[in-house]
Amino acid sequence: MARPLSVAIIGAGMGGLATAAALRRVGIDVMVYEQASQFARIGAGTQIGCNAMKVLRALGLEKRMREQSFYPRSWNNRHWKSGDIKFDMIFGESAEERFGAPYLLAHRGDLHAALASVVPEECMRLNHRLVGLDETNEGVRLSFANGSSAVADAVVGADGVHSAVRDILFKTAPVKFTGRIAYRTVYPAALLGEKIDDCTKWWGEDRHIVIYYVKPDRSEVYLVTSQPEPDFRIESWSAKGDVQDLRASFEGFHPQVGKVLAACPDVHKWAIMDRDALECWADGKVTLLGDACHPMTPYMAQGAAMAIEDAAVLSRCLDGIDRDGVADAFRRFEGTRKERTTRVQETSRANIWLRERTDTSWVYGYDAWSVPLAA
Repeated sequence: MARPLSVAIIGAGMGGLATAAALRRVGIDVMVYEQASQFARIGAGTQIGCNAMKVLRALGLEKRMREQSFYPRSWNNRHWKSGDIKFDMIFGESAEERFGAPYLLAHRGDLHAALASVVPEECMRLNHRLVGLDETNEGVRLSFANGSSAVADAVVGADGVHSAVRDILFKTAPVKFTGRIAYRTVYPAALLGEKIDDCTKWWGEDRHIVIYYVKPDRSEVYLVTSQPEPDFRIESWSAKGDVQDLRASFEGFHPQVGKVLAACPDVHKWAIMDRDALECWADGKVTLLGDACHPMTPYMAQGAAMAIEDAAVLSRCLDGIDRDGVADAFRRFEGTRKERTTRVQETSRANIWLRERTDTSWVYGYDAWSVPLAA
């Protein structure tokens, strides 16, 4: 019997782990290389759209995510001051029936841990920062900063907006600062002392704040903002913000917003950058995936979902392929995904998603396991 195709995956984020799980599902040998020395439960929420849940279901994670995540009645869009409803996108059972999977709100760390649980430890290497890629007769040789090396039949760069694979293959993508920053945090809902809406985006004139629960028992609440601040340009998930500045930024907003911010113990802060998608995702037997090739602004909450969809489609393109067919499979993957990811990227950039009555079926109705593959 011919040996299985071997694929090296750079990056153990949502996209990298989902790719590893999806490729293993079709009998491909994988090894995930991650530059971090350990995983951390970053204080952030994530929306698991019906489209992403269809992928997670096939990876055996639906039960776990239902048990650990919040099942919202709706995504409610309200006026910043009056609280008047602009558009209430109903989720719950009706959306699950319509789109074929639930819509869940989760702690980002819980989703990451779930994906890590379906990738065996022996398929993962931490403390491996990629510094070089070379195609040889034996395959693609990977070189790491710790002095080690490896060879694989194919390489997938799932290493995010600061992708080393992208920078090696192509040039570093230009970064455009949007002039806006975001605060985010997760904290115990007991600090609130009262129940709030399931999930609400409060639309201000030049800023917004999104607030939702991330646990089924409403024990944790998440908030994330977007507002102008042209002088702060640190793009980091670990940079701390000043909670007093955050409260001042949303003074005058609806009393529910004020209560959530008054109870907030601390926050992180990062600059919101915008990057164009790459014209080409692959070079020979190396391809990019997720934010490495189609980076998203956060306004549709579809960045992780696009990477998870990528994983499923890529596994279908590589299913049954030998070493000689990898480059064609990567081109097929790009051809299948590019139109959709471009549309999501451009829609997110506009930051009007769900502000008024919106057709969401093209986003949440998508099924990465059954969408036709490009020729």
